[in-house]
Amino acid sequence: MKKPKTHHKFSFLYKNIYVFILLVFVIWMIFFDNNSWFIHKELNSDIDDLEAEKEYYKKEIDKDNKAIKKLGTGDGMEKFAREEYYMKRENEDIFIIEYEDSLKLKDNE
Repeated sequence: MKKPKTHHKFSFLYKNIYVFILLVFVIWMIFFDNNSWFIHKELNSDIDDLEAEKEYYKKEIDKDNKAIKKLGTGDGMEKFAREEYYMKRENEDIFIIEYEDSLKLKDNE
């Protein structure tokens, strides 16, 4: 009397050596290789972050170049010196007016 054949769902995997080798190769490339899919995904994420940072710094450089051009003129330099360092001309008085909402209160610190 013969035994009835039982067919498993994945019996083709261990019967066909080429499918088995292909499966092992794919698993190796996705998980274990130095150039695995996960490493590529992480590196692509890093590249995207660096590209965004590059765009931010380009905008900052453009903004700083505009500020440098403004400071290159005599009026721009005088305005900057007056606003930032409270400089004044001779025989001139400076009054600094601060509004209550612009002051740092001890409660808010």
